[in-house]
Amino acid sequence: MNISVVIPLLNEEESLEELHDWIVRVMKSNQYSYEILFIDDGSNDGSWDRIVSLARKNPCVKGIRFSKNFGKSQALHAGFLQARGEVVITMDADLQDNPEEIPELFEMISKDSFDLVSGWKKVRYDSVFSKNLPSKLFNWAARRTSGVRLHDFNCGLKAFRSDVVKNIEVSGEMHRYIPVLVKNAGYPRIGEKIVQHQARKYGRTKFGMERFINGFLDLITIWFVSKFGRRPMHLFGALGVLMFIIGFGFAIYLGIDKLFINPYDRLITDRPQFFVALTAMIIGTQFFLAGFLGEIVLRNKKQGPSYKIIDRLNE
Repeated sequence: MNISVVIPLLNEEESLEELHDWIVRVMKSNQYSYEILFIDDGSNDGSWDRIVSLARKNPCVKGIRFSKNFGKSQALHAGFLQARGEVVITMDADLQDNPEEIPELFEMISKDSFDLVSGWKKVRYDSVFSKNLPSKLFNWAARRTSGVRLHDFNCGLKAFRSDVVKNIEVSGEMHRYIPVLVKNAGYPRIGEKIVQHQARKYGRTKFGMERFINGFLDLITIWFVSKFGRRPMHLFGALGVLMFIIGFGFAIYLGIDKLFINPYDRLITDRPQFFVALTAMIIGTQFFLAGFLGEIVLRNKKQGPSYKIIDRLNE
């Protein structure tokens, strides 16, 4: 099979049939063998019924239905596990991603040997203040932190080699940082393609300011995980030793001063250096214990899916 199209969605009933027909036209005109995987992330409108209807008409349509809204990352993870195509394309269900981009994305993966090609919505039709400006700030911070030189990390339109999606784990809210996950998994050939962005035709955006804030918190998380996720003691242990040395240094200074320099001066406990020494050594010990516990958890963790599927179509 040439292409798997993975489409996570939440309450996009109006757009699904139009999106399906558009993708099918592109696939037939280019003679691709394909599958379309719709992952319903707990929709409460008629989205699942629409997917069932499309699957009856087209055996290339497959569906996964979550028991509730678990998030886009979990939906992508479920789609990646089921995808069977040589190239996996992800796109949003709101018709803002253009299926006509698929052939060129497929060529960049299959012939130009990219591991991942990410879309870049250079011209956008979203609100300037609520989405465009926050997105530019977010992408700038992601580039500086991760070292991945992409203009648009969060574009839903991406193409992957099949083995790439099988070797990354997208969880939490990490779908924004899939290029970083790919790089950290050992796939450095990451490309970018300017893609056409279209104004939303149906419904309303799921993007809010809380997602923007969460994005920056996740950026800090993925920076930590990429550098210290497999060796937390290297960070917490180093900080703990540093703080303990600072505290111990103050303690030695206070002891020498009290014993040999000013033995009849005020009590050690009346001096601010005493509390600096005590606090630094306590914090240092806590940092060291945090690193030690992190190593224990890392070596004993058992991971399972963070979502629950209640229905599947055309497996």
